[in-house]
Order: sequence, then structure tokens, then C-alpha cells
Amino acid sequence: MFKSFLKEESGAQVVEYALVIAVVSILLIIALQPLATGTGLSDLIDRVFTCLGGVNCA
Repeated sequence: MFKSFLKEESGAQVVEYALVIAVVSILLIIALQPLATGTGLSDLIDRVFTCLGGVNCA
């Protein structure tokens, strides 16, 4: 009985997908948090245009 329980993997994929979605969601929240201030978005757009213009994009 215990061996069959260890071999059962049907629910494991659902848990793995849920963990991946949770981690990606947390990373998106952290990455997009500066944009919530209002000035972060314009700074980001300015940096993208600067890099696309060939100027130092550090």
C-alpha cells in the first residue's frame, strides 16, 4: 500500500504547477513594484529609449 502511494504522481504535477505560478507571481510583484509609484514607469521608458538610442545603458 505504501509503495503504491509513493508511485502515485497524478497530484504532484498540480502542486508543481501551483508552485511555479506562485513563484512567478511573487517575482512579478517585486519587479513591477517600482512602477506603482507613478514615476517608475516614465523612468523605465526613458531608460529603454536611451538604450535603443545607442547611448550608455547602464
